[in-house]
Amino acid sequence: MLDLASVDALTFDCYGTLIDWERGIADALGAVLAAHGVPAPGDDALLERFARHETAVEAGPYRRYADVLGAALVAIGEELGFAPTDDEVRAFGRSVADWPAFPDSGEALRVLGTRFRLGVLTNCDDDLFAASARRLGVTFDAVVTAQQVGAYKPDTRGFGVLEERLGLPRERIVHVAQSLFHDHVPARALGYATVWVDRRAGRPGFGATPAATATPDLVVPDMAALAARLSPG
Repeated sequence: MLDLASVDALTFDCYGTLIDWERGIADALGAVLAAHGVPAPGDDALLERFARHETAVEAGPYRRYADVLGAALVAIGEELGFAPTDDEVRAFGRSVADWPAFPDSGEALRVLGTRFRLGVLTNCDDDLFAASARRLGVTFDAVVTAQQVGAYKPDTRGFGVLEERLGLPRERIVHVAQSLFHDHVPARALGYATVWVDRRAGRPGFGATPAATATPDLVVPDMAALAARLSPG
């Protein structure tokens, strides 16, 4: 059980947790496939293919996230037998700004912000995250992007930067995320308490994230459930 008396801040992954990146990715990839006359393999199969290529690109030398997405699209095209145009590669890289927020994210953050300081640690570029933050309608107390640290989770460097910006030790922070691979595995290894927002509950597979195993302190199906558990009163 989480000891909330000792918690001052909640830190969040953004994409998959607050922003519905699987819907955004599937829609953007589906549009490119349709333009090339390629039958879509189904959302989950497409997302799993995306996860494999995105992870491979992020594991190499640092590239901005818009370029990571573009490279993943090119690799998917090679697998499925088509070559995306330069415009399609650029548009897919910028599609993050169009990915929708989960309907419960904004209000849950506002409720949680009455009790906790709120931070974000996200595998994204500064400008793309800024567009997503506007969709959420919340001002975070601290934001750390992959662009700022030059590395993508599960690399742990961003966690230390987030602690510094919040001015808190990790013992007083709970990290909240959907991805076991990107967030819970490194956060638990560092000694953080974590909450798993299991947005894929009841669906097979891991979707847009690689398979991983971790043991969070609390599991909730969505942000509304988390706010109900942790909010005042």
